[in-house]
Amino acid sequence: MPRLTRRALIATAALPLAVPALGPALAQEGFPNRSIRIVVGFTPGGATDIAVRAFGPRMGEILGQAIVVENRPGAGGNIAMEAVARSPADGHTLLLGTIGTLVINPMVMRMPVDPLRDLLPVSIAVDLFNILVVPMDRPWRSVADLVAAAKAAPGTLSWGHSGIGASPHLSGLMLDRLAGIETIGVSYRGGAQVATDLLAGRIDYSFATAPSVMQYVETGRLRALAVPTAQRSRLLPHVPTVAEGGVPGFDVASWYAITAPRGTPDAIVNRLSDAMRQALGDAEVIATLNRNGLEPMATTPAQFATAWQAERVKWEPVIRSGNIRVE
Repeated sequence: MPRLTRRALIATAALPLAVPALGPALAQEGFPNRSIRIVVGFTPGGATDIAVRAFGPRMGEILGQAIVVENRPGAGGNIAMEAVARSPADGHTLLLGTIGTLVINPMVMRMPVDPLRDLLPVSIAVDLFNILVVPMDRPWRSVADLVAAAKAAPGTLSWGHSGIGASPHLSGLMLDRLAGIETIGVSYRGGAQVATDLLAGRIDYSFATAPSVMQYVETGRLRALAVPTAQRSRLLPHVPTVAEGGVPGFDVASWYAITAPRGTPDAIVNRLSDAMRQALGDAEVIATLNRNGLEPMATTPAQFATAWQAERVKWEPVIRSGNIRVE
């Protein structure tokens, strides 16, 4: 299956959302009849939390019910995913999932639920990029500097990530592989904790999620060396890509998305997707997301399903060749 590129997704997201007429399915006419809970599998203050708290209130206004964010960190997002998968399929409990949770985790660990089997795609919410950052007291000014330091002292440089299979983790592994270096990855419960240890100088670098470190980059408390995507981010156009820094072929992108328990009626899924599209088109929501290094990327459920499968096809051979397993 060909990879669905970010540009293609953004372009198709501009198309009208097809919401089928409810017709006789008026059993869902009362939806939502109470607050909607969006479960986040990571700690408060991290990128996933920032994203949902940016668009959630506006989405709630559109649906006429409050959006309640519930943080249930642990197991790389699996605790939250299991809670949502086992919830009633009535649209009132949703998951904000990541590529790590929805794509990578099933390939690297045994899980109590299977996201492709037990969840339904609603919409991608945001496109985000990571930033390769280092503490200000480190001497490195470029990717080449960092790679040279790692080669000079194999197995000594440490880097933080927000969980096995998350995009910061995949980025760190890819740098090791493509640059031919040996480093120490340190797993945290969320992006906020990674940022804390970066600021304190307890780790050497991280491909941190932009929402977790953007403010520190802008205020000069952390130094941005590169972004891991194939093209520069329009939100940080002066920061080069890792490929430009001397590691050709480097490209790790990411998104966060909303899913619902399998069995949720199509009419409800489409209504939720439509509400997300409207919320993510709100000027104030867009400004808040952009300020934190996020770009709105609402899709139809079908577009999300295509992207979901494409990411699995992309990462499966990487996981297999790296023999990455979490026991």
